Amino acid sequence: MCGAELKPLPDTVQRVARVLQDAAHPHAPVMLDDAARTAQQAADALGVALGQIAKSIVFRRKSDDVAVLVVTSGDLRVDEKKVQAIVCADGGKLGRADADFVKARTGFSIGGVSPLAHATPPVTLIDAQLARFDEIWAAAGHPHAVFRLSPAQLQSLTGAPVHDVTLDPSP
Repeated sequence: MCGAELKPLPDTVQRVARVLQDAAHPHAPVMLDDAARTAQQAADALGVALGQIAKSIVFRRKSDDVAVLVVTSGDLRVDEKKVQAIVCADGGKLGRADADFVKARTGFSIGGVSPLAHATPPVTLIDAQLARFDEIWAAAGHPHAVFRLSPAQLQSLTGAPVHDVTLDPSP
């Protein structure tokens, strides 16, 4: 075996891989040599545009302590007020989700949150700006794991609605 060892995929990546396989998705997770905890790190490792990275941002809905997942382009920032208007009824509020909350609700650590295969299904929104790209890459449950898909496949896999949830670019 020329010295190379086969390492099993981390459990969280296996969970994502099973969901992709069950959905007959054509692309399995890929393990990167270097961590891709940020959208920029992932884009650099894959040699793609920053916007092609489908980053997962988790918020905490204060009224019921539910996780709210927003999947958006790596080159954009989420507008919390837009998200709050969509997912919070009767003037409810969103809060920041700390690492413990993210891990408990999604089953993933920050830097590897996949848009699917969550421990507890979150309220999920997909940003309309991802449609700028034919091909995007999302985290696959680990800071070193990603998988390829299209914006339409992301919507199909998650069942999430598409909304304008990012800040308008500065002039």
